[in-house]
Amino acid sequence: MKIGLGGGCHWCTEAVFQALSSVENVEQGFIHSNPPEDSWSEAVIVTFDPAVLPLEVLIEIHLRTHSSTSHHKMRGKYRSAVYVFEAETNDKVEGILGDLQSGFEEPLVTSVLPFVAFKPSDERFQNYYATNPDRPFCKTYIDPKLAMLRREFGRVLNSTFPMQK
Repeated sequence: MKIGLGGGCHWCTEAVFQALSSVENVEQGFIHSNPPEDSWSEAVIVTFDPAVLPLEVLIEIHLRTHSSTSHHKMRGKYRSAVYVFEAETNDKVEGILGDLQSGFEEPLVTSVLPFVAFKPSDERFQNYYATNPDRPFCKTYIDPKLAMLRREFGRVLNSTFPMQK
């Protein structure tokens, strides 16, 4: 299954989903949808096996690893969204978001949007965490997200992903 996820820096989002088992591929770049959400926004496309990693778990991880309840000033660049490739996935994702809402104190701002187009990030930024784990950005922003994954979602982690302890 393929799904687009946006909400924060795509370097962070890429690392989070590369760290999960049954994720076959993570493409880092920019996604846009239909108007009014047709500006390019940082996001990833995740290809995964929903029989091993349920869509519900994938979306919960997405919500917990970015500011999914905040209308902060960077929302244009970091749109909180789940981009669906098939119309029938839309209702399922809407239902999952509704079910997960009870686990958050504030209302979720995450939208479910149709995927329209993707453009990849510059190649030098691809696999950013895997190739630069000691960079200050990774230590400051990505490592805390990966530490939360180890604590809360350890059962779905890819044991070969190079996480810092």
